[in-house]
Amino acid sequence: MTTGQHRAPRVVSLVPSLTEAVAATAPDLLVGVTDWCSHPAGLDAARVGGTKNPDTARIAALAPDLVLANEEENRAPDLGALRAAGLDVLVTEIRDLDQALRELERVLVRGCRLPRPGWLDDAADAWRDVRAGAGAADARGAVVPIWRRPWMVLGRDTFAGDLLARLGVRNLYADHAERYPRVPVEELNARGADLVVLPDEPYRFTADDGPEAFPGLPSALVSGRHLTWYGPSLAAAPAVLGAALDAAR
Repeated sequence: MTTGQHRAPRVVSLVPSLTEAVAATAPDLLVGVTDWCSHPAGLDAARVGGTKNPDTARIAALAPDLVLANEEENRAPDLGALRAAGLDVLVTEIRDLDQALRELERVLVRGCRLPRPGWLDDAADAWRDVRAGAGAADARGAVVPIWRRPWMVLGRDTFAGDLLARLGVRNLYADHAERYPRVPVEELNARGADLVVLPDEPYRFTADDGPEAFPGLPSALVSGRHLTWYGPSLAAAPAVLGAALDAAR
């Protein structure tokens, strides 16, 4: 994994999406990942706690050259502690698909010093031919819960909302002041949606847990990994999500 006289960087990833992105490109770089980093299975790297409560001392002891983080998934105090320990922390910001593709290149090419991977081109190609559904006359209005007890939904300025818009689904809370507002289920049902989109993460909605709260409304049970992860899953996401949305009619 070395190029010339340059040693390959040791990387700790605190973001499951970025863990998968690095692992699909150069898995030997990863020396530490979170307990929530589930892809790929059997990853050979130290576990360093959760995304919200990483063991910063353990991370520092791994002596990584680079720590990968995200401004939404990780807490500023933890990232500050890592910087105070002398570690280089690369913090990503991802609010839509175009930004995700740019940030993935920044992480892999500039941060990890890798060639641009073929899967990233595949992901860009997969979405290039997907029509932008936002504002289209036939776009379906949807509420998109991400949690229950309390109910929370996608609001403004979210990566998942952008993907859905490109697939012809208009998030009815896209103009909300908050990115993940708490909204009572009674209000969600009164919103006038054409469907409800129920991902299996972060809350694991299933056929038996979620649709019953929206009587009379078509439910699209979708893969949370394909809706919310930015990495190799993006290449298959248009087809996977599109099939689930088409089934909810």
